[in-house]
Amino acid sequence: MDISTTYLSFKLSSPFVPGASPLTADVGTVRRLEDAGAPMIIMPSIFQEQLDREQVAIHRGLELADNSNAESLTYLPRPDQFRIGPEEYIETLARIKAAVAIPVVASLNGRTAGGWDDFARQLESAGASALELNIYDPLLAKDQDSATVEKACVEVVRMVCKTVSIPVAVKLSPFYTSFRHLADRLDAAGAKGLVLFNRFYQPDIDVENLEAIPTLRLSTSDELLLRLRWTAALYGNVKADLAVTGGVHTAIDGLKSVMTGASAVQLASALLAHGPQYLKTLRKDLARWLERHEYTSLAQAKGSMSLQNTPNPSVFERGNYMKVLQTWSQ
Repeated sequence: MDISTTYLSFKLSSPFVPGASPLTADVGTVRRLEDAGAPMIIMPSIFQEQLDREQVAIHRGLELADNSNAESLTYLPRPDQFRIGPEEYIETLARIKAAVAIPVVASLNGRTAGGWDDFARQLESAGASALELNIYDPLLAKDQDSATVEKACVEVVRMVCKTVSIPVAVKLSPFYTSFRHLADRLDAAGAKGLVLFNRFYQPDIDVENLEAIPTLRLSTSDELLLRLRWTAALYGNVKADLAVTGGVHTAIDGLKSVMTGASAVQLASALLAHGPQYLKTLRKDLARWLERHEYTSLAQAKGSMSLQNTPNPSVFERGNYMKVLQTWSQ
């Protein structure tokens, strides 16, 4: 059974791509992922705050001597709290690229335009097959209106796309006023892929010590539904490839994503829970399902459940909403 797909112009042997996680930062583990059938890997993100620290020459020694140069930096992790710095990230990228034959996608995580273009060039020079821009902004300032937020996001993407010649994908959160409008603007800005969606890690509250506690929980398949809705809505309406991330744990989760229009699905929690060899299980399960249901290839299923195949998508969405509310019973 042919379960191949194309994402960011790369022909992939399957849609199951290891997404950004600690697994994709280690050369040995990446080799294991490739051996298990990974057609591409997404490295963990290098954070804009790390680049900012390097550019303003704020290091531990300077922090101890003078902590007043950049007030906002006092809220950031110390350099030794990041897993690797910018130079180490580029070295790791180069080592991984040399160790495997599959495409290696580097990831930049930030919120503003500053500093991304130069580092994007460095990542391309180090061998990155593509870039994934992880736009993560809590949007807590009261003077940030939606138009300004979207404009800043689009400008970051446009700048990076002009800076490098490799494909650029954009990983987004769903929390925009008009996500379809933003997707169209990112498409026009040069994004070759849209990745739906970033997971926000919400802090818990320690009521005894009166402090916020960082929390990280692995995803579940329940989180997939929001991704399916927007993938179905965007498929056929943007030129960029679509990828689903967050909530893909089974072959059926992956199949649903492809049926709504995804070219690839990114896995992190599932691989952290089950290990690299789980990729083999996913590939086999997907192929068996397609064979049982008499598909000739995965491509035949792609987009079959998208809203593009509905004569009036807005009526379909509204009708489904009313049906759920009117027919639910305990």
